[in-house]
Amino acid sequence: MPSHAPDPTDPLDPTDPLARERAQLAASRSALRAMREEVESLDIRDVTANWVNAAVLDAQIKERITALADLAHTPLFFGRLDYLHTVGAEEAEGAEGESFYIGRRHVHDAQGDPMVIDWRAPVSQPFYRASKKNPLDVRLRRRFGYTSGDLTAYEDEHLLDPAESEQTSALLQAEIERPRVGPMRDIVATIQPEQDEIVRSGLGGTVCVQGGPGTGKTAVGLHRVAYLLYAHRERLARTGTLVVGPNASFLHYIEQVLPALGELEVKQATVESLVTSDAVQVRGTDPAPTALVKGDARMAEVLRRALRAHVSMPTEPLMVVRGSRRWRVPAYEVEEIVRELLGRDIRYGAAREALPQRIAHAVLVRMEQAGEAPDDRVQDAVARSSAVKAAVKAVWPQVDPARLVLRLLSDAEFLAEHAEGVLTEEEQRAVLWPKPARSVKSAPWSAADAVLIDEANDLVARTHSLGHVVLDEAQDLSPMQYRAVGRRCSTGSATVLGDLAQGTTPWATADWTEALRHLGKPDAVVEELTAGFRVPREVIAYASRLLPAIAPGLVEVRSVRESPGALSVREVAANPATDSDSGAAAAAVLDACREALKQEGSTGLIAADARVPALAAALDAAGMPYLSPGEETTAEARLTLVPASLAKGLEYDYVVLDEPAAVVAGEPDERTGLRRLYVALTRAVSGLTVLHATPLPTALAA
Repeated sequence: MPSHAPDPTDPLDPTDPLARERAQLAASRSALRAMREEVESLDIRDVTANWVNAAVLDAQIKERITALADLAHTPLFFGRLDYLHTVGAEEAEGAEGESFYIGRRHVHDAQGDPMVIDWRAPVSQPFYRASKKNPLDVRLRRRFGYTSGDLTAYEDEHLLDPAESEQTSALLQAEIERPRVGPMRDIVATIQPEQDEIVRSGLGGTVCVQGGPGTGKTAVGLHRVAYLLYAHRERLARTGTLVVGPNASFLHYIEQVLPALGELEVKQATVESLVTSDAVQVRGTDPAPTALVKGDARMAEVLRRALRAHVSMPTEPLMVVRGSRRWRVPAYEVEEIVRELLGRDIRYGAAREALPQRIAHAVLVRMEQAGEAPDDRVQDAVARSSAVKAAVKAVWPQVDPARLVLRLLSDAEFLAEHAEGVLTEEEQRAVLWPKPARSVKSAPWSAADAVLIDEANDLVARTHSLGHVVLDEAQDLSPMQYRAVGRRCSTGSATVLGDLAQGTTPWATADWTEALRHLGKPDAVVEELTAGFRVPREVIAYASRLLPAIAPGLVEVRSVRESPGALSVREVAANPATDSDSGAAAAAVLDACREALKQEGSTGLIAADARVPALAAALDAAGMPYLSPGEETTAEARLTLVPASLAKGLEYDYVVLDEPAAVVAGEPDERTGLRRLYVALTRAVSGLTVLHATPLPTALAA
């Protein structure tokens, strides 16, 4: 797989291919600039009939101008395909092939001929899928290397040349391993064949991607939403698309990455922001046993019972006055209507809206029997009459979802009545507030409570469904949280991303089949990514010692990265001069951080949350500046102090892990602690140093 050197057989430039490719890049950027200027110069004054059309067209033009921006740090194209034959033509002998540059968006010249092809277009697919075994009519695949936005290298694969063996791309590997300093990298060039199959799967089905550290789950999810928006733009423009992430840092991450994939308008949310409204502010927290019960799917049945309990059967007949006539509907007939609506199990609010029309219909039947000929207007008038309104209010009253949950969590008798046979007495005591709240506004709502209110909202009125939802770090969701996300794609599809081994909540998912059932997508296809591209082989093998204890049955990630010496496990002895284990440990941590900072790239110091203040003080005393998680690493500040509870989703070139046993001990149970440790062990891209003064956890030391 030759790199850099000029290729005399290259059809585009037989003397200096690199110079020609740089010229192509400059021409493509110029063409993109011309496309943008053309849109900016549009005059819509003579083509709009009214101010509404003008406003809509103006917004569309502004959106188009933004989409045509040339991102300075993102390569306009990252690869080239030379086809053996003309695409779509018969493979006749001597047929002339075509060359296409593959990039983040489509660019054409003044004549409309393509200069860069969008990576999502069908003609671009072989860039990710073609191989020596199945070249897909590709003669040459060329990858480009960039430094600070400048094209500095290229690498060729001659897929039809039997003399050239198939090898791992050096440029691709360099891009994956490039130090993490500065803005988030462009990831579209690094997608792998097995990932591309998931990315381009159809919109109709839900896909669940199980993947260990470094297998590219998030990349797959973001590529998939970008691809679906490209392939089904009109449909998803109507129905909407949403990416649900675990925290604000993740949302910031996708804000940077999606434009590099060709997409600017994708809604983003955390589960908490998805279910929290202005009327309900989350300001309380639950102990783990309480959150565990509140997140259990059985709470949905408790809520359903409590809501339906507001419906009562009539005891008096209904009398409707129309002019000089009085029409009587007996109580048993109204009760039949109510029971029929309850039996259909439709939403509480929809049934309440249907009830007055059903009662009015019963009155119209009597009118017709008496020889009258009422029409729909009469039925509507009867449904709006004071007598019918009063009957509906008494039989099927309005219910505020937040007040319903407030009563369940405050009133022991009300909870016991509707949780009988569903929750044990101990579980009921766990969810009850120690001190009942006076109102919805003053209640100490927790994140789990907000999910209960969202469930109650849906029982009253159907939640709006989107066309597609991407859910990342799904393994940490409770069953009730899955239901909340599932409501947002009940008529659409989803891409679920996660790793069972990285579940670090007491209610973490143990099995994808169960999780997908709670999501409302039991027929989803589960795909497993087992090839790792980020974590060095030594490091992932060391962390995988924990798998039998934290996720039995999961396949160990097979890292493609050979990095001898990437792992160092050091036992810290007490310092005789100070006779202090903590002093010796802090000194060892500082030495390890200094050692890591001699290398290019970022360094993360990960420690149990309880040990972070002491380590922060040691860093301050040593004059070593450090960042907090989420702060952007720069060339001047490359060390980040990371509490273990915030390590998930982050990655650093070098990681110093302080006291693994303390990480495990910081969680409510051993399994969760070992999972937290697994996450911390797999944040390193180039090297991991583990320091311990106390014995390592048994599962790790085995």
